[in-house]
Amino acid sequence: MVHIVGMERVFEVLAEPNRRRILDELRRGEAPVGDLVGRIGISQPAVSKHLRTLREAGLVEVRADAQRRLYRLRTEPLRELDAWLEPYRMLWESRLDDLERHLATMDDDPARPPEDG
Repeated sequence: MVHIVGMERVFEVLAEPNRRRILDELRRGEAPVGDLVGRIGISQPAVSKHLRTLREAGLVEVRADAQRRLYRLRTEPLRELDAWLEPYRMLWESRLDDLERHLATMDDDPARPPEDG
C-alpha cells in the first residue's frame, strides 16, 4: 500500500534538481559528503543540507565509518513511488502500442503516397 503523505514528501524533495543529482550519484554506492561535493560541483554546506533533507524524507541513510559519514540510497520510498506510477506507466505503454499499430497500418496503406527521399 502506498502512503500518500510520505509520497507527497518524496515528490516535494525530488523536485529539487541537486537532490536528484545526489541520488543519481548514490546509485553507484555509498559515498561521503566530500566525494559528492566533487561529483556534483556544489558547496559542502549545500550538499550536507540536501543530504539532511533526503535523510529526513527517508531517501538516504547514513552510517559512521571512523571519522567519515557514508551516505547510501534507500530504495523503499522509491518503490512506493514506482508502485503508485505503475497504472500511469501502463496507460503510457498502451498508448505507445496503439501508436505503433497505427504507424504499421500506415506503412501497409497502398493509397499513401511514397515519401520523397
